[in-house]
Amino acid sequence: MSTARSPSAAALPDSAPVAVPVGPRAPGWSRRDLLVAAVAAAWVARARAAPGGLPSGVDHDAGSPEWERLRGRLFGDRPIVAGPASAVQLQVPLRAAYGASVPVKVVSRLAPDSPRRVRRLTLLVDKNPSPVAATLTLAPRLAPADLETRLRVDEYSHLRAVSELDDGSLHLASRYVKVSGGCSAPPNRETPHLIGQTRLRLPEGLAPPGQATPVELSVLHPNDTGFELNQVTVMFIPPHFVRSIRVRLDGEPLLDIDSDFSVSENPTWRFRLEVPRGPDGAPRGLLTAEVEDSKEGRFQGRLDLSGVRAAGGA
Repeated sequence: MSTARSPSAAALPDSAPVAVPVGPRAPGWSRRDLLVAAVAAAWVARARAAPGGLPSGVDHDAGSPEWERLRGRLFGDRPIVAGPASAVQLQVPLRAAYGASVPVKVVSRLAPDSPRRVRRLTLLVDKNPSPVAATLTLAPRLAPADLETRLRVDEYSHLRAVSELDDGSLHLASRYVKVSGGCSAPPNRETPHLIGQTRLRLPEGLAPPGQATPVELSVLHPNDTGFELNQVTVMFIPPHFVRSIRVRLDGEPLLDIDSDFSVSENPTWRFRLEVPRGPDGAPRGLLTAEVEDSKEGRFQGRLDLSGVRAAGGA
C-alpha cells in the first residue's frame, strides 16, 4: 500500500470555506488530507488575488498607499521628478537572496560638470514596519553622490530613493523587490563583545589624483528589529540598532546618517570621497566616524589618510 501523504497545513483556520474536490483520491490520502490540500490551495489563490500579495508582473515605478502617506508626511506637496528626468538611479535585485540583507546602490545621474550637488538622500522601504530606512546629509566633497548599503525588506515591496539637490528640487527612483522575512530573521550572536566596532577603510586603495576614492564604513552591530525571536527562550529580542553615524574629515562634516533597523545587521555604507592632497600630491587628512545606537551606546572609528598607499587599500 502506498504511504503518500498530503502537505502539512498547521495553523489553517477551521472556519475557512473550502470546496472539497470530488473524484478519485490519491493513494493513502484520507478525506482530511483532501480538505487540508483544498484549504492550502484556497489560501494560495487568495494571496495571489490580494493587493500586494504575490504579483506576477512588476511595475518598478508604481505607487502604493504606503508611499502616498510617506510622500505627504516627508515632502508635503513639493513636486518630485521621476522617470528619465530624475537625477537619481536606484539599483536593487528583483529577487534578493536574503530579505535581511538586500544590496542597494544609489547612483547620481548628475553630469560630472553639473553645478548642482546632492544635499540629502532618503531611503524608503514601503512595506517595512519602519519604512524610512535612512536619511543621509552629504557634504559637497562627496561627488559623485553614489552610495551603497544593505537593507532589510520584510515583504514584497517597492524600495525608493529620494534625492534632494542644493537647488531644493526632489528626484525619485523606485525599484520593486521580491523577498520577505527581513525584519524577523535572527541576527548573528557569535561576537556580542565586539558590538560597536567601527571600521573605515579604502577597499580599492587610493584612486589617482582627480578621481574619487571609494570608502567603506562598517559597524559591527546586530541592528535588532524587535521582531526577531530568540531561538532558545522563544521571546522577542528587544530592538537595538544603530541610530546615527557622523562621518568627519579633519573635523568637518562629510556624511551624516540617521537610520533605524531597516538597515541590515552590521550596517555597512560605501561612498566616494575626493581625498585631499598636500603640495607634493600625497594624501592627507583624518577620517572619523562617531556612532550612536538606540541604547545610548557610543562608538568611534578612524582612518589616517596620510598612511594610505595608491594600491593595496588601508
